[in-house]
Order: sequence, then structure tokens, then C-alpha cells
Amino acid sequence: MRSFSRVAYLVVLGIGPFGSVTAALALDDTKMQPGDKAPLQMFKNPQQALSKYIDSYRTGDPRSSIDALRFAADGGEALARWKLGSMYAAGDGVPHDDAKAYDYFSQIVEAYDDGNPNPRERGVVASAFVAVGAYSLTGVPSARVTRNVDRAIDMFTYAATEFGDPHAQYNLGRMYLDGDGVQKDARRGARWLRLAADKNHMESQALLGSLYFTGEGGVQRQRAMGLMYLTMARESAGDRKSEKWIVDLYETAMASANDIDRQAALAYLSNHVKGQH
Repeated sequence: MRSFSRVAYLVVLGIGPFGSVTAALALDDTKMQPGDKAPLQMFKNPQQALSKYIDSYRTGDPRSSIDALRFAADGGEALARWKLGSMYAAGDGVPHDDAKAYDYFSQIVEAYDDGNPNPRERGVVASAFVAVGAYSLTGVPSARVTRNVDRAIDMFTYAATEFGDPHAQYNLGRMYLDGDGVQKDARRGARWLRLAADKNHMESQALLGSLYFTGEGGVQRQRAMGLMYLTMARESAGDRKSEKWIVDLYETAMASANDIDRQAALAYLSNHVKGQH
């Protein structure tokens, strides 16, 4: 199977607890230099600081309260740490800095108490586990973090099982498909991809669909089911250049499918849509 680039930061780019992120949230690093003191007198506690930032974000003026976001993060607010981490990971209004991003995400992971979880932070915590897993898989030279496959698997597995996170399930599936730090096992990879694909995770649908259609790696061949997943992935991919690999997989399968395959795939798709509703 063709090796596709892993979507390592899918969980931290453009998926905001405040809604869809459509504009850069800029951090002005020239305002605070090492040794500067944060304006602690401005806020009674981290919760108030976070509330201030959220209010400013919703009114379209996040720059005016970036100090509030920092204060909330320093005070242990997971949402503030996630936001800062995602900004540095994406270089969204700030210089791209993986070391800072890794640090903020790691703070969330280390502070998480599975014996007393906060339900409102589930999405943020799950995203942090996936991000730390992705960084562990590649390493962060600027933070002197070396590649650690075992830690990556631990992070992904926890997010995949504890939170049912589709991005974690996708990353686990990819690792087993590629044999990336683990023994190559397409069937095991397909099982993880299936969990994510049924949550409408586009990349998982594309890879799983191709596996089912071709029967590669010992995966049971199910041509019609494969076409169903590939069709769903193709619809989600649209015309984005970054998703051309999905379009290519879909068109290759459709070109070799027969009428029975296509008709059965449409029936599967109809039943799938009905089941979701």
C-alpha cells in the first residue's frame, strides 16, 4: 500500500472548543520577555482569566486578553494550555514552536486525573494525549525529546480506549499498517481504522476502504464495503489538493469495480446513513 503522510496534528489545528477557528489568534511575543512578570493583579483566579479570554475571543478581539490566556494556563486551566499548545503547533499567529506546543500539551497529560475527571475537558484532554503521542512518534529536537514509539502507543491507546478518540484510533491503525515501530499487522490496523471510520474520520475511511477493496495484508476482501467507505471519504475530501490521495484511491477502486460492486456499495451506504440518523 502506498505510504501516506500521517495527519499528526489533526486534533490541534482548527478544532476549537470555542467553535471553528477561522481567524488567527495572534500572540504578540514582544510584549512579554523572559523575566517579565505577568499582570497577576488583573485576575482573581485562573478561571476568571480564562473566562476573560473566551469573552474576548467571541467578540473577535483575542489579542487584547492574551495575558489572560497565559495566566489561565499557568494556573492549570486545561483549555488555556490546549489553546496555547495548538497555536504554537500550527504557527497560528505565533512563530511555529514545537517545543512550546509539546510542553503545553504535556502539562495537560500530566495533570489529568482519571480518578476524578472533568467531563467538560474530555475533548481537550483527549486531543492533548494524541498530540503528545504524535510528538513522541517523531521526536521534538528543539525540546530534546527523542522518538519514543512506546510512549506514542501508550498515548494513542489511552486516548483511543478511554475517550474513543478517532484521531488516536487512526494513528494506531496507521502504525500497524506501516509497521512503524510495531510489528506490521494489517488486520489489527484495520480494526482500529474501522472504529475511527465509523465516527466519520475521513482518512480512516479512505485507508479502510482501500484495505477492504483490495484485501491487502490479509484483511478480508469486501469490495462493496470498501467502495462504501471510499465513497464517504471522497465526499469529505472535496477538491482540496491535500486530499488528492483520497481521490486517487477512490477513482482507482471505482475503475476496477463492477456493476454489482457499485450497486452493493450504494445499498451499504444507504443503510449506513440511515443507521446514523
